[in-house]
Amino acid sequence: MDLDAVRTFVAAADTGQFQEAAADLSITQQGVSRRIAALEKSLEVRLFARTPRGVLLTVDGEAFLPHARELLRVADRADASVRPGRRALRVDVHSRRIASAVRLQEFHLGHPHVGLEVITLSGDVHAATAAVADGTIDATFHAVPRRALAPGLSAVRVIDDAHQLLVGPRHPLADAAAVTPAQLAGHRLWMPGMAAGTEWSAYYDELADAFGLTIDQDGPVFGYEAQIADIAGSPTLATLVGEGSRYLWPDRYDLRRIPIRDPTPVYPMSLIWRDDNRHPALAELRAYFDGRYLTAAGTWAPAWARAGQRPE
Repeated sequence: MDLDAVRTFVAAADTGQFQEAAADLSITQQGVSRRIAALEKSLEVRLFARTPRGVLLTVDGEAFLPHARELLRVADRADASVRPGRRALRVDVHSRRIASAVRLQEFHLGHPHVGLEVITLSGDVHAATAAVADGTIDATFHAVPRRALAPGLSAVRVIDDAHQLLVGPRHPLADAAAVTPAQLAGHRLWMPGMAAGTEWSAYYDELADAFGLTIDQDGPVFGYEAQIADIAGSPTLATLVGEGSRYLWPDRYDLRRIPIRDPTPVYPMSLIWRDDNRHPALAELRAYFDGRYLTAAGTWAPAWARAGQRPE
């Protein structure tokens, strides 16, 4: 069905005059007549009765009018869903608990005029960057260097998420105000289910090698809630969490989030987008993140990030 003809029909029905409908649509009165005639031919009904004072809807026209309005509403929503500047900016954060989601929410709170759709795709960086490349999403956050991306994609380091030690009240380090990476050597850092070959496994392998840490990936994965419950009741279990991540647990667990200092390991997340993406909100998002959540002195990052210190 010709949506221009449907739009013309609604305009004529609202004004009761082909001349006024033509003015509203910036076309000629003859153009209005041709569109209405074509629509009536397509539907095989008369939609208007012509009178000396204008036009009146026929019974068929009255029946068709609410459906015509709905057709136009659906068309407008479909157009807005894909047109940059009219649809929401689609950003992948992998998990709503981690720092990228928290920082993106801070952007939203400071920029309520920006339409934003938060996506949680698979944690696989290749799947996420493929979604950026094909336009499924506008941007994603991952800890990868720009040189690792496919042609046509750009990345800039925007978040340095400082690590903290998470322990229960009976752990030997539970009362420490802060710890150093050297103090963690010999303690069991429990991170089950970390898949080999992922960006985070590469990060933690390099971290463990740099400071002689023991990162235990053994055991089945029962989820975040089960893991922190086990840590709360154990005198030996501990794990690493991001300072910017959201973790909630019952008060009775008495878990401790302890800063790591001298140096502070940071997980360096990059914002990744397609070079030719012209969504106006993407430029606003990039400007917001420019240097806001980066750290420098007293930190440790993987080799690819240390090479630049400033974002690539």
